[in-house]
Amino acid sequence: MNARPRPVPAPEPDSTTGRPSPSSGSADPSTDSPNDATPSGMVEVYGVSKFFGDVVAVSDVTFTVRAGVTALLGPNGAGKSTLFRMMCGLTPPSRGTVRVLGADARGDRDVRGRIGLSPQQDALFDRLDALDFVSIAAATQGVADPRAAGRHALGVVELDPDDHRPVSGYSKGMRQRTKLAAALVHDPEVLILDEPLNGLDPVQRRRMIELLEGLGAQGRCVLVSSHVLEEVARLGSRILVIAQGRLVASGDYRDLRELMDDRPHRISIEADQPRALAAALVSSGTVVGVRINGDVVVADTLDVDRLGREIAPLAKGLGTRLRRVIPLDEDLESVFRYLVERR
Repeated sequence: MNARPRPVPAPEPDSTTGRPSPSSGSADPSTDSPNDATPSGMVEVYGVSKFFGDVVAVSDVTFTVRAGVTALLGPNGAGKSTLFRMMCGLTPPSRGTVRVLGADARGDRDVRGRIGLSPQQDALFDRLDALDFVSIAAATQGVADPRAAGRHALGVVELDPDDHRPVSGYSKGMRQRTKLAAALVHDPEVLILDEPLNGLDPVQRRRMIELLEGLGAQGRCVLVSSHVLEEVARLGSRILVIAQGRLVASGDYRDLRELMDDRPHRISIEADQPRALAAALVSSGTVVGVRINGDVVVADTLDVDRLGREIAPLAKGLGTRLRRVIPLDEDLESVFRYLVERR
């Protein structure tokens, strides 16, 4: 790739400003103002809305993202792609301000050259081979030696630059990696990747995640969107959660789960005497509700620590053998569902 002289900021421990909050879901604008002389993040979004006629695609979104990998999580149609298009300067916000590396990408040609975009749409020049396609992307970015940069970028994503098949014959996973190579070919500081793991097999997905983590560790800002909860959990814990065009939460999803104290935690308890155990749990006051599914007691509790302390002595006193005790709502899917339901 071409070597553009540029400062590379050190990775920050957290990619989003402000404390995680399911009530506001955004960074505090008073903490990071768009009028500050020094940008506080590599990508800054302040009070951004986007309207398409009467349709509100994005509504009053504010967040700041620093170096490292950050996942934008939300269902299809939530507004993720629209946010990405505004970051890249492909469409202007109807309201608010979007800054990438301290500038407006729509009006600043230089900053557009420091962004790499892999769109969700599977739009490749199907008659070209991968090297030709990626070399064209390099040439449009003004790279000095587009073919050499293309070969390097394809190697990074583990594709053969000497494979002269047209990309129309590539698998979905290979086409995704071709798009990523085109986004990487000019050595950008900010990578915006819209559903990059879609269509990859488990081995390819693991390697892609490792690649994205490595790029973030280099000091790049890597923004990855996904509607698949498992993917986001594997990418890392730093997330922005968007639903119906609004940012409903930001931060570490484990921290977000800890904020869900107004709802009982759900625990699965597998035992050889589930009915006796369920009755004892209710009598002890450690749970607020139970249901039995075969050998499993599904218990709702407002005090997980107390249940953890008391479950083993309680089972021993009953002569009941515990097989497994598993939290059912500590995963990202439960966090996401909870946050969306709150809106």
